[in-house]
Amino acid sequence: MTDCIFCKIKDQEIPNYKVYEDDKVYAFLDMSQVTQGHTLLIPKRHVSDIFEYDKQLATDLSTRLPKIAQALRTAFPEIEGLNIINNNGEVAYQSVFHSHIHLIPRYGKDDDFSMHFGDHSEQWTQDEMTETAQKIKVQVNGDV
Repeated sequence: MTDCIFCKIKDQEIPNYKVYEDDKVYAFLDMSQVTQGHTLLIPKRHVSDIFEYDKQLATDLSTRLPKIAQALRTAFPEIEGLNIINNNGEVAYQSVFHSHIHLIPRYGKDDDFSMHFGDHSEQWTQDEMTETAQKIKVQVNGDV
């Protein structure tokens, strides 16, 4: 893809702060630096989002993810936790349409990053939850 900012970054057409590269993935510091060490991990092959992954691409990214996470913790021993975020689609806050995974180090509860998931459990009956799970199972495993 010729107009993709992340493709240009991995191809060194745009200056960036690379932290890792191999034949399948590229990792670099996010310019926003939500917290120190905020890193993006991208596949070198251009795909827009998780819905375009095949099994091999998922394996390529997921096997490199711990390596980057462990490097962050070693580089910054004061890290207390790590958010790993992958947004897919505009409605899910994806702003660059080259799939990427955010690794956001957490240094404490007051490090200016938060995520909030409300409890919506009362909105769904047990039958609705069972139906929802069944719809997904069928797609994952075939007719069960």
